[in-house]
Amino acid sequence: MSLSRRNFVIATSVAAGGSMVLSACSSGSTAKKGGGAGHGGADKYTGSVVVGTKADSTGPAPELPGAKKGGTIRGLAPDDFSHLDPQRVYFSWNSAVGDLYVRGLTGYKIASDGTMKLVGDLATDAGTMADGGKTWTFTLKDGLKWEDGKELTVEDVRHGIERGFASFTTEGAGYVQGALFGTSAFRSKYKGPYGGKHLDLVVTDAKAKTITLKLAEARPDLNFTLAMTSYGAVPVKGDTKEKYDKDPMSCGPYRIKAHSVDKSMTLVRNPHWDPNTDSIRNAYPDSFVYEFGPESLQAADRLIADDGDDKYAVMAYSGVPAERIQKVLTDPELKKRTFNGLLSGLYYYAINTKRVTDLKVRQALIHAWPLEQIRKIYGGPSAGDYATSILSPDIVGYAKDDVYGKLKKPQGDPEAAKKLLKEAGKEGQKIVYAFPIGNTYNKTKVVIENALKAAGFDPVIKPLDSTSYYDQVQQIDNQFDVMWFGWSPDWPTGYTLVQPLFDGAAIGDKLNNVSQLNVDWVNEAIKKNVTVADANEAGKAWAALDKRIMTEEAPIIPETFQRRFYLYGEKVGGAMFHPLWSSAVFYKLFVKA
Repeated sequence: MSLSRRNFVIATSVAAGGSMVLSACSSGSTAKKGGGAGHGGADKYTGSVVVGTKADSTGPAPELPGAKKGGTIRGLAPDDFSHLDPQRVYFSWNSAVGDLYVRGLTGYKIASDGTMKLVGDLATDAGTMADGGKTWTFTLKDGLKWEDGKELTVEDVRHGIERGFASFTTEGAGYVQGALFGTSAFRSKYKGPYGGKHLDLVVTDAKAKTITLKLAEARPDLNFTLAMTSYGAVPVKGDTKEKYDKDPMSCGPYRIKAHSVDKSMTLVRNPHWDPNTDSIRNAYPDSFVYEFGPESLQAADRLIADDGDDKYAVMAYSGVPAERIQKVLTDPELKKRTFNGLLSGLYYYAINTKRVTDLKVRQALIHAWPLEQIRKIYGGPSAGDYATSILSPDIVGYAKDDVYGKLKKPQGDPEAAKKLLKEAGKEGQKIVYAFPIGNTYNKTKVVIENALKAAGFDPVIKPLDSTSYYDQVQQIDNQFDVMWFGWSPDWPTGYTLVQPLFDGAAIGDKLNNVSQLNVDWVNEAIKKNVTVADANEAGKAWAALDKRIMTEEAPIIPETFQRRFYLYGEKVGGAMFHPLWSSAVFYKLFVKA
């Protein structure tokens, strides 16, 4: 599986701007001492996800207490949306606004406590699987229309899938395309729909309103994959190819009215969206206006002042910076105007198993690692939760495993590490630690170096330029033993975390198995688990594999499930954290009376 652009951007943004993102939280927290229980700073968060029923997929979406229609919500963000064409959307910031105008076969119904249900969006339910996951069938709802009033058909859904093969949509996801043909070289198999040829593997029945995907390989979690914005519907007769990125058609509750690149974008109501067809989205504001340019400090100061139009504004993607987090979290009135959540995925340190070949040495590194001291530099418990596993809290099956007792001794256990090194006959072993240069990581490297020395290692510290960091650590012949890394899943199942990071097939220059773990039983388990049809049973299988990998191979040192805080104006209601996009859930926002 090739590098996830969305995951790469998320991880790179942290590496390049770590002092702004990682330090953006104070020690004020509702978490219990030690950080092992609860989510620091979050009032409600479970991160769980289940597959919903047909009833769950039936609109309208549940009403929010106190919400009313009308007004304008204003989003403040440092950057414009890089793509608006669904098939060119991968970065989560683009997906967050895509929720307002893009709809696919499936989507996530998010409750007020952060729990999620995968439901039918355009489809009547989350899909019907056959042939062990090689065949998936969906039936479209009645009453679906585009913003021009024309019916949304199964041909439009198929068109959105087929466009993913076109030469101009390379920025989007390729999972479904690869599953259809059983190869990542899917563009050599099909060039897209513009030559008048459809995919034989995607069958539509206009009368029955069904669409069936016939895959080359079993994918029991394809209904999760299809919830990605990259597989949103596009009207066959409204497709302007490359130009579609500038003016996409809406089938959601809002349509794009105006877009001044790098300055602003305005969305207004789509009069042809029928709430009875949509169990996911509310649509309270009359319009959304996004302002691009304000960096996190400027946006935070504006929302702290809470004047004029900023009373209706929300930090749309960039969170409260380090310079203001203490002020925000220690002022009860300001804190009332925040929401927060754990970022999707895992931040960790990859152990190069080709260089550090002794399991006991790798286990000693895990015991030695100073999670508590690192998190203090990030800002304390409010900066996030200690990570002790591969799977993150929003993954189906997450089991909170702590194989090495890190929650009891997050400061590190040098004696346990020394004991393992002695047993391995590797006392004083040299460890080359690589990290991206930045204010935050320049501080954490000090506590890491001290902890390694205390545990009996001989640390060699290698700061790397942040702009070329991934180019260097994603080389299979690199000279590093331990490397800072991060990964965010594309949908909340174990496959999207375990496969890219630990499958032997994911070893290579620019690929993501930075630990270079290539173990037969791990590779076979990945192939087996991805075919488990029942989502809950699959979750258990991934959790069991997570625990076994950590116990028997110890290829990584989990660090944190990181947290981000956002501010909003006093007239904004319904503000909550999106468990997948790590932004606001825009379609739940409303203007207070």
